[in-house]
Amino acid sequence: MIIPVTDPEIFKQKALQWASPFDVFCCLDSNKFSDQYSKFDLLLVVGVKDELITTSNSSFEALENFRSKNLGWITGFLTYDLKNEIEKLESHNPDHLQFPGMYFFAPEHLLIIKNGQLEIVSDNPERLLNEIDSQVIRSNQADHPMTLNYRFDKQEYIDTVIKIKEHISRGDIYVTNFCQEFFAENAVIDPLQVFIKLNQISPNPFAAFFKVRDKYILSASPERFLAKRDNKLISQPIKGTSKRHDDPQVDKLSKESLKGHPKELQENVMIVDLVRNDLTKSAKAGTVTTEELFGIYSFRQVHQMISTVVCEMRDDVSAVEAIKNTFPMGSMTGAPKISAMQLMEQYERSKRGVYSGAVGYFSPDSDFDFNVVIRTLLYNATNQYLSFQVGSAITYHAEPEKEYEECLLKAQAILEVLGQSGFSSHP
Repeated sequence: MIIPVTDPEIFKQKALQWASPFDVFCCLDSNKFSDQYSKFDLLLVVGVKDELITTSNSSFEALENFRSKNLGWITGFLTYDLKNEIEKLESHNPDHLQFPGMYFFAPEHLLIIKNGQLEIVSDNPERLLNEIDSQVIRSNQADHPMTLNYRFDKQEYIDTVIKIKEHISRGDIYVTNFCQEFFAENAVIDPLQVFIKLNQISPNPFAAFFKVRDKYILSASPERFLAKRDNKLISQPIKGTSKRHDDPQVDKLSKESLKGHPKELQENVMIVDLVRNDLTKSAKAGTVTTEELFGIYSFRQVHQMISTVVCEMRDDVSAVEAIKNTFPMGSMTGAPKISAMQLMEQYERSKRGVYSGAVGYFSPDSDFDFNVVIRTLLYNATNQYLSFQVGSAITYHAEPEKEYEECLLKAQAILEVLGQSGFSSHP
């Protein structure tokens, strides 16, 4: 069933509200960003026909089997700690969210909006459409007060960055992504209203709302991890951030300063090299190319430096293998990749879990597209634990205080959504 949608924003809110009582659903929203590789403006998949939940050491093999059984649309997420299945690594930091290592599901109902047209795939699409149309959009519920806490205060963060820079000076690593967690205990939120508000304040091209029973991913991600289009693989790492300003002239200067900032250019090119290396594991010889280097893109809160690396995929590599060959994404690890991941496990104080992982889909034509889970709230409704992490690239030229400020800049939209001006005491 394909029909025109006169007001996609209103329809989106009604459809999300209709989906909310289901145990499992996923919404992927491109927020109208112009993207030559995007298949849709909005994808909403609801209800479980079949699902994959992994906690073992053979997640990618299990995904391969699950995909072979479910050749239509499937959506899911991969947690950062699947690194331990790919390399000889471990994760021992505390995990208060308790997401599974990997989760995918084949849906009962599927809705796709593209260029003002709505496609519904369901046993009874007319009834489904009537159920959505009959929704009365709820107004925002009153915010529940919460106290935000942190794993590092400012001085602890600065001291840790200094220690990480000592590793860089010794040549242990060149660049790494050092992450810190902010969290609230006894947190009561309305996940749908929080996501809608987050998506309004910080509309980004890889936004995602994923509910798996009592666990929620509320993401305003601007970054693509990896996509497959026919036999082409596309990765678009983000490295380099500057602040947006209300004054157009100041904003323009901020954008231009990012273009020529040695530290930002250095961290971006190092991650591009890492991504190029990762892609060679899946690529036909000689096909890995950098389609765009140091592209500057503007989002609501920040300007970002984004590069695009592509390759032609070998015929003997499956879609799942292509993901495994590049996971976790270089922009969230560092270089050399294994050494950087080992060090961050030593210095960070929380298990990353879904953060630094990926949310995305496989489509019926064997393509896929996955984001990088950043700018994201994670919520366990059963234990009322709310969490978000932010990271910053640490290089030889990194200034610890400025890296801390960058972390807070990246947290700005989430703080606004939660009605927070800061933390329980200054971090």
